[in-house]
Amino acid sequence: MQPSLFESSDHDLYRFERHAQSRGYQLVAGVDEAGRGPLAGPVVAAAVILRPDRPIAGVNDSKKLTERQRERLFDQIMADALSIGIGSSSPAEIDRINILQATRQAMLQAVQHLSAQPDILLIDGITTIDSPLHQHTIKQGDSRSASIAAASIIAKVTRDRLMLEYDHLYPQYGFGRHKGYGSAAHLTALRQHGPCPIHRLSFGGVRELVSQPPSVCILP
Repeated sequence: MQPSLFESSDHDLYRFERHAQSRGYQLVAGVDEAGRGPLAGPVVAAAVILRPDRPIAGVNDSKKLTERQRERLFDQIMADALSIGIGSSSPAEIDRINILQATRQAMLQAVQHLSAQPDILLIDGITTIDSPLHQHTIKQGDSRSASIAAASIIAKVTRDRLMLEYDHLYPQYGFGRHKGYGSAAHLTALRQHGPCPIHRLSFGGVRELVSQPPSVCILP
């Protein structure tokens, strides 16, 4: 599909979906990720097919929403969407194949976990995935497409909940507060305790410390 068919200059978050459907792509899945930048934890991706007859008010880029708003919209999307798929890549996988490829892998998993096969994927950013499905990438898609915005919320809330679980396992790092991002408190804890098994050893801020013995941690 030609990119010009999808160009939009207004703030109608359902415009991309309507364009696709008007050209015969009835099931439109938005795809986005959460957690590319942190020093610890997985990268999580989601794919969401919204119901055209059930627009969800308030859906937007997850980064522009409060935690309470994300939690509320997460529940509504889970209840009202036609299909939702979630995928992830572990810290070890990120270290093995790099964060870009790990993100693409998580996105592909999310699409494969959809209960309904989409006719086209709207993907946040500029990179496609290894799928035979029709795909269209959208820069800043999480603030321009309702489906991608919904996916960003599902991915963000899912990952945040995982990091809260890790916080109980590894309380010395404060994962519940910073979700694995490189905050000053996180870097201080890293220097004090060294990395544990959910840290990304290839990331700056962590790889300099890999010679230190890790804390004793038990993965779930």
